[in-house]
Order: sequence, then structure tokens, then C-alpha cells
Amino acid sequence: MKILLDIKDDKASFILEVLKNFKYVKAKQLTNTKAEAIEGLKEAIEEVKLIKQGRLKGIPAKELLNEL
Repeated sequence: MKILLDIKDDKASFILEVLKNFKYVKAKQLTNTKAEAIEGLKEAIEEVKLIKQGRLKGIPAKELLNEL
């Protein structure tokens, strides 16, 4: 199982040290770029869910491509 944690910078080193002491836990720090990419994907997935539920209006793919 993978878990993504959002930890304040001043507490991160302590939490990473604690996690590294468990033999069955692998902890590695994400770069800011990767963390932002994951956050963007989470937001996109939430938007898709809202569109499918009819709580948010989507835009047609052709319109999206024309904007690019």
C-alpha cells in the first residue's frame, strides 16, 4: 500500500526518521515537481468525478483542443 502524506516542512525530517525505523516501511521524499504533479492529478480526478455526477459542467474535447 502506498500513502501520500502532507507534512509541514519543520516536522518532515522527524517523521521521515521515525518511518525509516520500521523495517517494513520504505520512505522516500518527493521532489516539489512530483508532488505538484500528483496534486494536479488528484484535482483532475475530482473534477472528472464531479462532471460524471452532473455537479460540474465539462467542456467538449474539440473546444479544449482549440484552446491549445
